[in-house]
Amino acid sequence: MAIPEKDLRLIRKKFEDKSEKIPEKIRLGNFFVDDFIFDDYQAADIPINALRVIFNIISIISNEQFRPNDRPKQLSLFEDEFETENNIFASIKIRNNKISPSGSTKQVIEAYEFLAKFKMGWYKSLNTKGKEIKTFGGLISCPSYENRGYTYFLISSYWLKKLMVIPEYNYILYNLVYNIRNNKHIIFAIWLSKIPETGTTLKLSTLNRKFGLNYKTANDFCFKFLKPARLSLYKFNNLSFNYNYKGESIFIKPYSIHIFENKSNIPVTIDTTVAISRRLYYFKNRYGLNDKEMAQFAYQYKNISQTRQLIENAFKLFIKSYRLKSIKSTSFQGMDFLNELQTFIIKLYRNTKMGEILPNGYPVIV
Repeated sequence: MAIPEKDLRLIRKKFEDKSEKIPEKIRLGNFFVDDFIFDDYQAADIPINALRVIFNIISIISNEQFRPNDRPKQLSLFEDEFETENNIFASIKIRNNKISPSGSTKQVIEAYEFLAKFKMGWYKSLNTKGKEIKTFGGLISCPSYENRGYTYFLISSYWLKKLMVIPEYNYILYNLVYNIRNNKHIIFAIWLSKIPETGTTLKLSTLNRKFGLNYKTANDFCFKFLKPARLSLYKFNNLSFNYNYKGESIFIKPYSIHIFENKSNIPVTIDTTVAISRRLYYFKNRYGLNDKEMAQFAYQYKNISQTRQLIENAFKLFIKSYRLKSIKSTSFQGMDFLNELQTFIIKLYRNTKMGEILPNGYPVIV
């Protein structure tokens, strides 16, 4: 019996999740975003664990991504490998704990099931030689859950091309899918990265439709959706936004959060659990902090990467300021140290755009 065409699959390349290094950001191609996430200008309601799969696929293939105008030969190589016959796929393998850090088998399976079924169908594309290439499936096909800690699956040449060949793209922080629990906030962050710096104005009905919401008034949309989304992005993203409304029109303008760029000499590994623990041990011992004094400070330092960087920048300014006065930083111990550091945190915070909007929104460490 002949095998149905949609069940024939030719695997041309294998990608594996080998790197232990966590990327800071990934490149999301606009063609993929428009076709997969914002098809017909409406955002898909993609679950958080499925978004983690997408972010990890992009992370794994990141070294293969390219802009065709800059590397036209690379496009020819891609087409020779993936666009000569129908139903050509690449295989990918991802650690399960990257999809469900809690270790939930159910969450992992549901994430892959969603991506296998979502937008399942025949897809056609033309290569540069004018040949039509057809592939069948969703973003992924044939997921195989492994008890050894990995899931294998196939990704078609159609979607692989949209992820790898990126004439236009935007950077998105990789850890968004781990730091933010609301999937709509992440999808909003992806949309925000695509709008112009000058901002955009949209009707309430358009925004409701775009993000699958049903708010009755612009006021409700702003304060029940945009306000918590802005807080999420301010805490965990390098791009946040301001907003206002008039009648049914809502204005949204993105802005970069520059204060949290790593301009100090603190190692990049400060974001690892071990490095954070060591750094807190350093503060505790050098500045004579007891367990009670450490509680609030440690909470703020551990849980929000941007707050951690703000504390480090404030600490650097604290050291520099008292060195110029020929005063040792260790002259301040316990609460005296925390109160001094809090003063520098407030000073730095109020020089940010968020500080102008919410002058008392600085992290409190005492």
